[in-house]
Amino acid sequence: MKKFSFLILAACCLFSLNANCQKYKTADDTIKLNKEYLKLVADTAGLRREIEEGETDLQKYRSVYESKQKLALESAEASSKQADKATDGDTKHAKKAKKLAGDAYDDRKKADDAKDDIKKQEKKLAKLNKQLTKKTERLQELDKMKTAILQLDAPIPQ
Repeated sequence: MKKFSFLILAACCLFSLNANCQKYKTADDTIKLNKEYLKLVADTAGLRREIEEGETDLQKYRSVYESKQKLALESAEASSKQADKATDGDTKHAKKAKKLAGDAYDDRKKADDAKDDIKKQEKKLAKLNKQLTKKTERLQELDKMKTAILQLDAPIPQ
């Protein structure tokens, strides 16, 4: 019996929470609701613009990465070929091989940096998309509140 009465009490509390958790309840609150709504609309438009710019930047970062990756591979091949020539024992070829190896290493580091830029941009876009989702959900909640307020203030037809 105690468990049953506890369950009924808990259910009543849960159902009443849904009605009471609405921030804006009366027609007097519509001004505040509209202010928050307009702010959220502006924020979502800004976030969409930032996401669009971020996606454009991401495409640029990917093309830079591909070109740097290609350059690094070409540098490594050139270095390898020069190292093969250096096995003859000529110091001129050995110095050139060392220089090309250093260049190949630098190109590889630049490609890795470009890859890191891509990862940072992807994280940024994920964060912006998460913020946009939250703000969009809040806009939907405000729409529901606005509808509830309008239904409460609507005259009862006779």
